[in-house]
Amino acid sequence: MVARGRVQGVFFRATCAREARARGVAGWVRNRTDGAVEAAFEGPAEQVAALVAWCGAGPEGARVDDLGVTEEEPVGDKGFRIDG
Repeated sequence: MVARGRVQGVFFRATCAREARARGVAGWVRNRTDGAVEAAFEGPAEQVAALVAWCGAGPEGARVDDLGVTEEEPVGDKGFRIDG
């Protein structure tokens, strides 16, 4: 998942991590140098879909102009982490 818009400096990563942990979703989230936020999610399909939907709006103060989603094979992540 790559979210573009006003997504850095608005607690997107921290809130995403909290939302992921609450849903039992594993993976990671990080800021990109181009101003976007990138994340990978693993877990129950329904919970991952709910988290991706949340990313479409982001936390209060964010503005998501574009949300790119690419399905990938799970890599076996355990827990959820904020990279970078």
